[in-house]
Amino acid sequence: MSRVTPDQPRRPAAEVAAGARPTGPAGPAPRVPAPRSGEPPRGRAPLPVAAGVAALWAAVTSWLPVTLVLGLAQLSEDAGSLTGALRAGLVGWLLGHGVPLETTAGPLGLAPLALTALAVWRLTRAGVHVSRAIGARGGRSPRQALTVAVGVGVGYALLGALAAIVVGAGGPRVSPVRAGLTFAVLGGLAALAGALRTTGVWVLLARRSPAALRDGLRTGLVAGLLLLGAGAGAAGLAVATGGGDAADMIGAYRTGVAGQAGITLVSLAYAPNATVWSASYLLGPGFAVGTDTAVRTSEVSVGALPAVPLLAGLPRGPVDGLGAGLLAVPVLAAMAAGWLLARRLLRVAAEERAPVGWSALLVPAALAGPVAGALLGLAAVASGGPLGAGRLAEIGPSPWPVAGVATLVVAIGAVLGAAAGRTLSGAPTAPRPTAPPPRRPER
Repeated sequence: MSRVTPDQPRRPAAEVAAGARPTGPAGPAPRVPAPRSGEPPRGRAPLPVAAGVAALWAAVTSWLPVTLVLGLAQLSEDAGSLTGALRAGLVGWLLGHGVPLETTAGPLGLAPLALTALAVWRLTRAGVHVSRAIGARGGRSPRQALTVAVGVGVGYALLGALAAIVVGAGGPRVSPVRAGLTFAVLGGLAALAGALRTTGVWVLLARRSPAALRDGLRTGLVAGLLLLGAGAGAAGLAVATGGGDAADMIGAYRTGVAGQAGITLVSLAYAPNATVWSASYLLGPGFAVGTDTAVRTSEVSVGALPAVPLLAGLPRGPVDGLGAGLLAVPVLAAMAAGWLLARRLLRVAAEERAPVGWSALLVPAALAGPVAGALLGLAAVASGGPLGAGRLAEIGPSPWPVAGVATLVVAIGAVLGAAAGRTLSGAPTAPRPTAPPPRRPER
């Protein structure tokens, strides 16, 4: 039987002989060797290479801005050099990660949170890039996410220890072990956040967690961010009010335009610290700007302060008169978070045509209190630290009072806001009983 099909007509023998070359007998197909066990598939980078490159890139992109800013701050007619700027950049980079420095004036541990936020963002992106490079994107594998976090954390720890050795060779004393551990924890946690999102494990965890817990976490984060936003607004208003004193402090450095620009940028790097301090001030516990000092709504006792432009906005005395309305800001922020929770749950219930019970509304609102308290407490820990020995050995808010007051205020405010949102909406809390349809008479 002929194997020629209508789509493949038979070619004449002469044509074959004239236009084609004999190919000889068909041999077996070439065998492709299978990849060895343990080798990554083609197109995927090995984990050590991907983690090392991502950690190095995160370090460079967070170190260069610090070097530029501190180089401008040191710039004057007779001072400032490239070597000094590079070394100062490493010092500021370590300080931004929370690594304490031992100087001749005492310990230095007040981290600029703007630099910390930049480093955390770059490390989160490193976790995303490494997850994609090793082919773990969308795999929903917790093991792969943890592997990425460990890889980036180890690579970042080596870079932090190396930076500590370089700085300690001719400058402030820094413990390489302390630097390595700090960089490992910060790098691992930030990379884990990026890896969980890229691999899809975060979605898997969210689906398996109770709805009340998810809503409580979301509401607590919203309340905490609203409190920090209120603190940022209050701090900005205070600095703007004392803008004349801040300008005089900057002009007193006599470092020229470039140097004054650098000093301004250094002050902006500590603006998130002032935001946390202002939020603590609004909550009530306040903060300290030195040993045996207190800045609260009911008391302001400070002594001689360093010539830092950011401190020009400190209050002159306790709050009185119309200023007492600031005490209501945290409660209003918490109520706004509870109101948003009620609106979201009622909107989802309307789409699904299901009732919203009081427990499904008030339990997440109450859980928002501990979440916001933990957030504000951690922010208080990160925003404080020593600026040398003596009076400046204690700067920033005390974390435990801030966390406790924030927990109580947010829990009460969120419950009130959620209840008000639910009551004013007029939505039913239970399905209304429907009357059975009337029966037709039998014929």
